[in-house]
Parts: sequence; C-alpha cells; structure tokens
Amino acid sequence: MVQYQVKNKNRMCAVLREGIGLVSDIIIVGAGVVGCALARVLSRYHGSITVLEKAGDMAEGASKANSGIVHAGFDAHPGTLKARLNVEGAKMYPELCRELGVPYSQPGALVLGFSEEDRATLENLVRQGEANGVPGVRLVERDEILQMEPQTNPAVLCALYAPTSGLTSPYEMTFALADHAALNGVRFERDTQVQAVSATETGWKVETNRGEFTAKVLVNCAGVFSAKLHNMISDTRLNIIYRRGQYYLLDRMTPLPFTMTMFQCPTKMGKGVLVSPTVHGNTLLGPSAEDIPDDTDVSTTAEGLKFVLDKARLTWPNLSVRGSITNFSGIRAHEEKGDFVIGAVSGAKNAYETVGIESPGLSAAPAIAEMLGKQIAEEMGLTLKTDYQPAQPLPKPFYAMTTPERKAAVEQDSLYGRMVCRCETVTEAEIRAAIRRPVGARSIDGVKRRTRAGMGRCQGGFCSPRVAEILSEELGIPMTQVTKNGGNSYLLTGTILDALKEE
Repeated sequence: MVQYQVKNKNRMCAVLREGIGLVSDIIIVGAGVVGCALARVLSRYHGSITVLEKAGDMAEGASKANSGIVHAGFDAHPGTLKARLNVEGAKMYPELCRELGVPYSQPGALVLGFSEEDRATLENLVRQGEANGVPGVRLVERDEILQMEPQTNPAVLCALYAPTSGLTSPYEMTFALADHAALNGVRFERDTQVQAVSATETGWKVETNRGEFTAKVLVNCAGVFSAKLHNMISDTRLNIIYRRGQYYLLDRMTPLPFTMTMFQCPTKMGKGVLVSPTVHGNTLLGPSAEDIPDDTDVSTTAEGLKFVLDKARLTWPNLSVRGSITNFSGIRAHEEKGDFVIGAVSGAKNAYETVGIESPGLSAAPAIAEMLGKQIAEEMGLTLKTDYQPAQPLPKPFYAMTTPERKAAVEQDSLYGRMVCRCETVTEAEIRAAIRRPVGARSIDGVKRRTRAGMGRCQGGFCSPRVAEILSEELGIPMTQVTKNGGNSYLLTGTILDALKEE
C-alpha cells in the first residue's frame, strides 16, 4: 500500500505561491492527458521541465469530459497520424495502466448497423481497421450480436466487432501521469493562464497571470486553445472548430445493460452516441456533437440531452434515465483539416505542438508522448537519467478491497476506518492520500476525481463539507479559501458567528 509523506502545512501554502519567474529548459502549456504524458516521457531525460495549466487542476478540459474509451483504431483513415497513433497508443494501455495503477478493462466494442447503408459503412470500417493493423476486427450479423449482447435492439442488422476496444478512467490516467512526472522532477504550475508568448534570444518568454516564465523550448499542448497559442508564435494559421459533446451518467445501482461499448455508425461529426459501461461500473450515454462558437461553453442543453437519449434508445430500447445522477459536456478540439497536428511549429524555432487532439486523443496520448518526446530529446541533445524513478502505483481503493484487505488497511491506518463518502465507499485515509500525492488535490473536485468522493447518487451533497475540512487541514488554509474547482470557486465567505458580530 503506497503511503505519501505528510506535507508541512506552511510548506504547502508556500507551494501554492512559488514558481513565479521560473527559468526552465522546457515549458509545456497544458496539463491534459497529452501534456502530462509528454511531461512524463521527457522526465526520463536530464533537464528542467515546467507544465503551465490555466485551470486549478490537471485534466480540466477534454481529458475529464470524454467517454473514457481506448479506441481500437478502425475509425481513422489509414495513413493519418490519428490512425497510426491510435493503434500504437491502444497497444500501450494495458501495461501503462498496470504500471501506474490506473483502472483498465478490455471488453471490446460493437458498432451497430440498422440498414444496408449502415452495412456498407461498417464494411468500409472493417477494411480501414485491417489496414490500420487493428487485431480481430470483423463484421458480425444479428444472431451473433444478440448472443453477445441480448439487450441490443433486435432491429439491428449487423455490426463491426472490435475485441481490443478498451476502457479507462481518463482523469485518473492524467493524474497518474502527472504524479510520475513530478516524482522525476517536473514542476506543475496550476491556476496559471498564458496571456502572451514571445521569442527571446535563448528561447521563449511566457507571460501569465502569475508572472513570467522562460524556457529554451516551448511545447503547445493547450487542447481547445492550442490553435490560439499556435497563431501567437507562427506565421501559419491553424483553426480549431469547437465541438461540444453532452453526456448522461447513470449510477452504479443501475444494472449494466451491456458488457461492451455499443457504438452506432459514425458520421462526419464523430463516432456517434454510445452506450457504454465505465471502469467503475456506471453506464455512460453520449456524446452529442454540435459545433459552437464559444471555446468555454460546457453547458448542457435540453436539445442536446434529448438527442443523446433518442440515439441511445436506438441501441437500447428499454433505456430509462431514472438512474441518471449527472449530465456533463466537454469540447473537442477539431482541427479543420481533420488530422492531428504534431511536431515542430512552422517558422518558430525551438517550439513544438500538439494541435487538434480530439477523439481518439485519449487512446493515442501515450504514443503521441513517445513520438514527440523522442523528437524533442533528440533535437535538444538531452541525455537519459540514470536515477529515473519508477512509478508508485496507486493503492487499491477501499471500495474494491476484500474484507480481509479492508481489515488490514484499518489496522495499518485507522483513518481507513472513517468513512467520508458513503455512496462510493471512500475513506478519510484515501482523501488525505489524494491531497498528499506528488501533484495532489487542491479542491473538492480534485479530491472527487482522485478518490470518487462525491461521484455517487448524492453528488457530494453529504461528503463535501467533510472533504472541505480535510482540505483545509492538509493545505493549511482557512475553510474560506477552499475551492470547489480552483480559481475563485470559493464555497464559504465566513462563519455565522463572524457575521453576527458584524451586525
């Protein structure tokens, strides 16, 4: 069982403030799954690395608001970066998740067809999958589909079967990548928004809301904002189309209708609405696909959610959303030419980028990091460390422990005996460990995504006050400084006693 050292409270407060004016060898802008994966790869080499993230935590953009699917790789056109890196990345996931202690399963996927037109689409996808090197992809007919997944709409005609399609937790993966990078010296500066970037004689100056950061090399992993950053430093122009996807999440008390991820035929807008289990036993419905003008608009709409339900019922006619516990949306960074843009920035010395990393970005992230990390290391002349530290795999969560394992955990640390989140069976020991991780939680949502405290039916209604108390204690800050999600998302303004005194 991994135990992280207790941080000195005064030291933690200092960590929240330090880092301004930092000089590094490499600055990575963006701490999504790609930015954190790249930071981890580069941490194998000698050199100082700083990751700048505008949000209060890693994985705040598309890396938290996606389907959690490790795609097999049949959807991308052969010869594209999407196709190659999707297949390479998917192959890396089982070992990577084992190494980091991140949940992963490989239940496979079906892409359903309900017409002869769909059959033609699926036959083409099978050919694409074979060309891309996807193992075991094939066309299956109605009888085999209903044998595999009995709750499928009996009107189904055929389906593409991809046995290597997998599932993971995208935000847990991102946090684990960041922790391993930090263990090997990478600095993460959160709540640090890039405002301007300019070339210097020795590299790059990055101006942020928290002051200036300088580095020899700049790497753009800014997700939906990546084209804006590209256009700050290059004479060539890139354009991101902001494509919002909305979801339903059903609680774990709802019986899982399918063992596999159930897709519908893709369109030019994306892979279509899926019905899928998650690695934690929930059922996920979505996403929609709508192009929007605002790169920050992650609202959900009645129209978008109705679209998801209507499409999901084509797969699962008996669908009921009585078990729905939340809706959410995320924005995909669709580059208008349709492929990933990865490598050196045209016309900008010592600058690299990952632009247009939409689906299958999560699947491709490990391969993107290896490819770009190798390029950067070679062109900078970096040498490998001899003291590179292996990952510290995350301990088994309390909810997944057997009774003897729980007993042993409580005997080792009595805080395992204090239940904070009853919906998801999360203990005080786990919450304190999440805050003490190398790049630990600083907010209530940060604790939620690292431990699942607040992800159950009550959505944090009962456990949030205690989580806030623990954050206050661990970070050495007053309760009024605890945030829901970083920035200015404060929950409390003071005490009732203080308010009465003011009257």
